[in-house]
Amino acid sequence: MKFASVRLIAADIKAMVAFYETVTGQAADWLAPQFAEIVTPAATLAIGSAETVAVFSAGSAEPGANRTAILEFMVDDVDAAFVRLKDKAELVHEPKLLPWGNRSVQFRDPEGTIISLFMPVTEAAKARFGSRLDHFRLAFPGTR
Repeated sequence: MKFASVRLIAADIKAMVAFYETVTGQAADWLAPQFAEIVTPAATLAIGSAETVAVFSAGSAEPGANRTAILEFMVDDVDAAFVRLKDKAELVHEPKLLPWGNRSVQFRDPEGTIISLFMPVTEAAKARFGSRLDHFRLAFPGTR
């Protein structure tokens, strides 16, 4: 089995796609007017409009209703990401070192989902990411 993507359901798909294009620095692939994907080297973020829910099962998902998920993006520089996004999104917390060794900043996307931008900073955190961190460095030359 291969994990393929995370999909968010959006009331305002254009605002959500624009937000995640800004966060990731990647342009979205619009596969239909109500569905887009942002493909990164490590994962794909799919964004569907609220009308796509009926294709699966009406009422099975609702935009802006999830307060249990945090989408995490590994970045090269948390502080630079904070400066770049602080006036463009609702801040959850400023950059800080978390107990498990990551430096993290969190924002909310336009529909309320928390996004965490982090970088492993302690030796234990760097070791935990192992090959994932090496893959990230290969995909983004010049990163730490």
